[in-house]
Amino acid sequence: MAKKLEIIIWDVQHGNAIYMKTPNGIHICFDIGSGSYGQGETFSPLKYLKNRWKVDKLDYLVISHPHADHISDIQTLFNEDMKPRVLARPKDLSEEFIRESNQNKFTEIIDLYLKLDENYSSDVPWENNPRNPTKNGGVYIKNFSQRKAGMDNINNYSFVSVISFGNQKIIIPGDIETVGWNALLEKEKFLKAIKNTTILIASHHGRESGFSKNIFEYFRPDITIISDGKYNDTSATERYNYYSNGAKVKSRSTGKEKIRYVLTTRNDSVIYIAIEYDSYYQSTNRTITIK
Repeated sequence: MAKKLEIIIWDVQHGNAIYMKTPNGIHICFDIGSGSYGQGETFSPLKYLKNRWKVDKLDYLVISHPHADHISDIQTLFNEDMKPRVLARPKDLSEEFIRESNQNKFTEIIDLYLKLDENYSSDVPWENNPRNPTKNGGVYIKNFSQRKAGMDNINNYSFVSVISFGNQKIIIPGDIETVGWNALLEKEKFLKAIKNTTILIASHHGRESGFSKNIFEYFRPDITIISDGKYNDTSATERYNYYSNGAKVKSRSTGKEKIRYVLTTRNDSVIYIAIEYDSYYQSTNRTITIK
């Protein structure tokens, strides 16, 4: 019987929020940004998961780096008691550095992040860790970070998460910039992990600063997905378009399929990915759906 991995890339404007449900029902988030749509309306991915998907608690949360647009839904995490069993984030970043890297108007968000960070001081044994593929239905999750370069830029401390299931591989890189990419590309384990990537989430919301031509020496994705806002500037969309092979994308509204190279939350809204893997037949079926 085929096992299914479900992934939702939320439309949170200039932010990032990705949800993943593993084949055996493990609930994982990569960043917890939120979106404001005017008239005081704010979309909370965590409230949506709680109310619509009946997710009472996260099993695993990866915070790529503590920039406010990647953690702006953190109040919901506390209010709804959805704090994860396991938290992954770049460690050893000083409070001073984190605060200096964020605008003063985000003080409350950063206060909550630091509180959350303090609550997770010890590692969870591998046999009980939701990142363990034997516990989550066969999904492999590897997080990479570097400490060599970009000491004055918190973006370059971003976790780059590599998710593998069947013959599909997804990279979620936070806001890492060129200097950070180059440092990771010096690591053999990282080069091995990113080989044959099929779906790339663009770093830094598709901005030029997060674009690295060098990574495409090791893989060429079927499709690149950009989480960006209406007024996002210096977008590298056309460059990602050149380095992507193309993939079938289905429209929810029309039911039609079309080959796409780049998707953006700005134009395509919420992006849903389903990956079904049959270990007996060694076959994988992938569907990508937009509005």
